[in-house]
Amino acid sequence: MQAAYITLSILIVIASILLTIVVLLQNSKGGGLAANFATGNQTFGVRQTADFLEKATWTLAFTIIVLCIAATFVIPERSARHSNIKNQIEQSVPVEGVPEIPVTPIEAE
Repeated sequence: MQAAYITLSILIVIASILLTIVVLLQNSKGGGLAANFATGNQTFGVRQTADFLEKATWTLAFTIIVLCIAATFVIPERSARHSNIKNQIEQSVPVEGVPEIPVTPIEAE
């Protein structure tokens, strides 16, 4: 289970870095990577570049969402560790000289 969680975490980081790069390549005013192809008619021209970058953005964003949801299902269980710490706290003996806080229920008036 822990290996799957680590793998999903690494994939999320990689997808996030790729998404950042793709967003930085875009420019809302026609610049960015798409502006480099504006000088002539090419088979992979401005429109195709902008379309590719937009599709890549949406695909990576959707991938990150799916990976994050999948990661929540494979989070390693740590309940045994928490219960062990809880037992240690409950069984601890108060240290001399440290005042204890009285625990009394508050009575309703």
